[in-house]
Amino acid sequence: MVARLLLLRAWPRGPAVGPGSLCRPLSSGSGSREYLQRSIVPTMHFQDSLPRLPIPKLEDTMKRYLCAQKPLLDDDQFRKTEQHCKSFENGIGKELHKQLVARDKRNRHTSYISGQGFDRHLFALRYLAAAKGTALPELYLDPAYGQINHNILSTSTLSSPAVNVGGFAPVVPDGFGIGYAVHDNWIGCNVSSYPGRNAREFLQCVEKALEDIFDVIDGKCIKT
Repeated sequence: MVARLLLLRAWPRGPAVGPGSLCRPLSSGSGSREYLQRSIVPTMHFQDSLPRLPIPKLEDTMKRYLCAQKPLLDDDQFRKTEQHCKSFENGIGKELHKQLVARDKRNRHTSYISGQGFDRHLFALRYLAAAKGTALPELYLDPAYGQINHNILSTSTLSSPAVNVGGFAPVVPDGFGIGYAVHDNWIGCNVSSYPGRNAREFLQCVEKALEDIFDVIDGKCIKT
């Protein structure tokens, strides 16, 4: 496995770590045109006060799942996937969801992340089925489920004053594992891949994208 690193810092320009040539300051000056402003409030200051989010209803998760699948499937494939979802929601999924909610009530220190997502909810139900020795529901055997969970770009972050940089492996053989960090005075990412992918080239694209964003904010033309 190959890993590459890109750091963008708020202090003056200096040598970049990785394939890029020069680091770019994250702040372009002072006042309203700054796109990274120094603050006396630490990055993770409000972490403990974030609200605890409840596990969503199973029917809501299935709706989000189908909405995500619809652009990816033809009509016949979508109808099959829709039938798998209905069978799961009205069958074993209902019992697994009940068990998941019960487990959530016993672990008040954790929090479910909701929004438009569905994958963590379905993953948890799949894990419960496997842990109890239940036959894997047909929903998880559907090729459409495998396709939408083939994550070529997998990202995660662990921002802490005790951690300078971290990373993880790709979750699929042809993917990239992208560990990123956002601190009070710098941001960075660590990209890993297996030999079939070019992590250096990908990181050059990440750097170019960030440079384009900085140029737009500065009111400059994007370099082609």
